[in-house]
Amino acid sequence: MNSMSPEIERLEEQLKRALEGEAWHGPSVLELLTGVSAAEAAAHPISGAHSIWEIVLHLTTDYILVLRRLSGDGRRLTPEEDWPPCPAVTEENWRKTVQDLTKLNQELLQAVHAFPGARLDEPLVSEVPYTAYTQFIGITQHSLYHAGQIALLKRALHTA
Repeated sequence: MNSMSPEIERLEEQLKRALEGEAWHGPSVLELLTGVSAAEAAAHPISGAHSIWEIVLHLTTDYILVLRRLSGDGRRLTPEEDWPPCPAVTEENWRKTVQDLTKLNQELLQAVHAFPGARLDEPLVSEVPYTAYTQFIGITQHSLYHAGQIALLKRALHTA
């Protein structure tokens, strides 16, 4: 049985809060996405800015990247992987995009839960110098950075 370190528990908690809720700073990613329609998610209310949908797809790439690294694959994301194109604007596709992000978060939470705390200061793969800790907390930071953008886009949608 894996005796989980307190640091692993804290990382899990922060990953969960950033995406699912009860983050200290304000609304999490999923809280901000509640009630957003496919049309709103695909809209570009701020000139030159990504859409909410584009941001959510981009967030999924972080999870894919770190999960890939956890499996020993040190390849970098291609530009197309980093900012994948949006599918057709339908409510079904939008729900699937949000479900995919939620599923990847659950996969990462399970992987972090099983990760040996003694290895947090080591890189996940030799090709990437960042430690496991930096990569796990980095997803939290990345999610919250984009949560702020989503909040601004939502505000712009409702004031346009």
